[in-house]
Amino acid sequence: MTDMISALPPVSEMMRECGLEPKKQFGQNFLFDLNLTGRIARSVPNIEHTPVIEVGPGPAGLTRAILLAGAPRLIAVEKDKTTAPILSEIIAASAGRLTVIYDDALRVNFSDFGLYEYAICANLPYNVGTELLIGWLQKIANGERIASLTLMFQREVAQRITATPNSEHYGRLAVLTSLIADSKILFDVPNTAFVPRPKVQSAVVQIIPNQDKISRIKDLSKIEQITAKLFGQRRKMIRGIIPNVDWACFGLTGTERAENLSPETFALLAENLL
Repeated sequence: MTDMISALPPVSEMMRECGLEPKKQFGQNFLFDLNLTGRIARSVPNIEHTPVIEVGPGPAGLTRAILLAGAPRLIAVEKDKTTAPILSEIIAASAGRLTVIYDDALRVNFSDFGLYEYAICANLPYNVGTELLIGWLQKIANGERIASLTLMFQREVAQRITATPNSEHYGRLAVLTSLIADSKILFDVPNTAFVPRPKVQSAVVQIIPNQDKISRIKDLSKIEQITAKLFGQRRKMIRGIIPNVDWACFGLTGTERAENLSPETFALLAENLL
């Protein structure tokens, strides 16, 4: 199965033949480095036995790598239909393992794909990556069987996802992620690896849902509300943002700022104040 994928022309060559160029409105930065795409795909836990969903395959550099890594099934969600000539060739070479859905990933309900459990692997478009992640975290909290997320973000976003309290990058992404999953930065990706070259560096983050953590969360949407409220004025003391609260009941003084609160404290506040 992998021989047909390996025999395809280079991604850059296929792009030239189709006249395909990255589109700024879709936040597209294409990754051609086979070593990097292969490394990302092989980082997906148990990929040879796990269906994978990819968002924004573009000219299919990472798509090929996921198939070459042995994914039994790959569903790629692509908003840009001009990529169809390239993706159709990958489909033909995939021996039935690749399906492409031309739609906006923000609108697509992955549960409609009929997969009992799946992994997500993607070089996310810069302009919608955070919104997509929060949506997936909500799905995980609501019981959807997402086995893992292996995602490329701007490095600053990756740092915000994996940050700890009292650190520079700690915010709502770190709180929401850490309450239902374990996360880490796998490796950095230099901006020179992309076409066109973005101004910022990137990093690959892996998020593994943790069922013990998930079982303790009653309503992640409420936690998202209170993190948005408190981090929206992160330099203010929490008593100045939410008045008339007996903070001692939560083991706090009210003089703390959002960055000082643990994820568990945010969950406790959300449960009792909202």
